[in-house]
Amino acid sequence: MTATSYRLTQYAHGGGCACKIPPGELESVVSALIGVPSPDLLVGLADGDDAAVIRLDDQRALISTADFFTPVVDDPYDFGRIAAANALSDVYAMGGRPVAAINLVGWPREVLPVEVLGEVLRGGLDVAAAAGCPVAGGHSIDDPEPKYGMAVTGLAHPDRLLRNDSARAGDALSLSKPLGVGVLNNRHKSTGEVFDHAIASMVELNRTACDQALQAGLRAATDVTGFGLLGHLYKMARASGVTAVIDAAAVPYLEGARAALAAGFVSGGTRRNLDWVRPHLQASVDEDELLLLADAQTSGGLLLAGEVAAASVIGEFVPRRAAVIEIR
Repeated sequence: MTATSYRLTQYAHGGGCACKIPPGELESVVSALIGVPSPDLLVGLADGDDAAVIRLDDQRALISTADFFTPVVDDPYDFGRIAAANALSDVYAMGGRPVAAINLVGWPREVLPVEVLGEVLRGGLDVAAAAGCPVAGGHSIDDPEPKYGMAVTGLAHPDRLLRNDSARAGDALSLSKPLGVGVLNNRHKSTGEVFDHAIASMVELNRTACDQALQAGLRAATDVTGFGLLGHLYKMARASGVTAVIDAAAVPYLEGARAALAAGFVSGGTRRNLDWVRPHLQASVDEDELLLLADAQTSGGLLLAGEVAAASVIGEFVPRRAAVIEIR
């Protein structure tokens, strides 16, 4: 068999960022974890931001992040590309530039040949190269399920970070990629259908949106991954002390996403996302619309407080009201 003959999604219980530990459960675990205090720790655990940030000096801050998951698509090269783009996204979501990465691998070596792993790593290397980020080694273990991702180090200016606690009332709410990869990936896992436009979306780097946000002087952003737009937006609005108002009709979706939802291809992670946010939500849309907004994304776009050319305006931030998120 060739490397592309294996359906990687069939070797894992879930796929992509939909495999994240549920957000409410995760918050309860990490809430009491307090490390060594440091005045140079600019971003840590407090608001569940996308990466840790340490001040090096007045001009440089170090960004540190790691992200890995089980296969979200069957093709090993595409899996590697998607996982790498997803890991690099955390640096862009903080307003940084990735400068080095190392591979993180779990591999069922007695089930899947190393040639398949080689294709995964080649995909990751190609995306990192497109980002101008060298891959300098990594770590691997023998694992019952295939897993791949990267630990990424980035650099940013300490006074020009994009944080999830800095949205302000009056800021536009913008999204740089369409939603829907979660339901399409779930359909792919179940049926084997390939959605090239979903792969293209997941492989696309968030570099342009990051660059435009910094050039425009924006201060707040996060990326949309396993907790869905609603989950990541809830964390952003909660941390910023504002309410986010979504214009549901303005939210872009990938072709086929609504059909996949109607056919029942909704992950458990998506339903858990919605359950977590629902108590803090005021909505005038139906349950299907809420599920799409909560759809667990893999390598999604940036959610920005402000307007840039690379993103669609889907709402606004207003002073805090009874609900943290309103959907109209």
